[in-house]
Amino acid sequence: MMAATPDARMPSWVSQAALPGEIPIHHRAVFLDRDGVLNHSRVIDGKPVAPWRLEDFHIYPEAAPALDRLRAAGFRLVVTTNQPDAALGRMSRDAVTAMHAVLTDRLPIDRVEVCFHRPQDGCTCRKPKPGMLERAAHALDIDLATSFMVGDRWSDIDAGQAVGCFSVFVDRGYAERGPERPDAVVSSLTEAVEIILGQT
Repeated sequence: MMAATPDARMPSWVSQAALPGEIPIHHRAVFLDRDGVLNHSRVIDGKPVAPWRLEDFHIYPEAAPALDRLRAAGFRLVVTTNQPDAALGRMSRDAVTAMHAVLTDRLPIDRVEVCFHRPQDGCTCRKPKPGMLERAAHALDIDLATSFMVGDRWSDIDAGQAVGCFSVFVDRGYAERGPERPDAVVSSLTEAVEIILGQT
């Protein structure tokens, strides 16, 4: 009798429970901030601002080959992004959804986690809190202790380190405070991938 195999039609972000007697598989992942890591941020007075319109959403040319290398190495790829401008009325949630449709069409991403809350809302998902990482870890059977976080702001690094991820800071030279103790500092996503693959 042939062993059952996973349904090839099953979306990659659907977590499949282990059968009785099987040991659950815990995957390694790379968590990626969106703006400033995968796509261009607008920089105003030295500080990054997310694009508000789809026509202003431009993915870095390095993103696809960089993520292809991570996927080939067996990593799950998860985007975690704070998008408070939708709650503040500066953009629509439909615009965010459209951007993520482009992102997942062009890049090998398994899951996108979004926090629409404002800083004052006191949620558990807005970075630097690690709620989005924990939610994705539960959904995709991710082992956070063997995973990585890549971000361009201190809040990304703090979120990753809060759950034990090796956290790589992409320094874009913003006029704001950086993370206190990132595990590595680079100037591009390509360099971040080199660091990650060197750790595995």
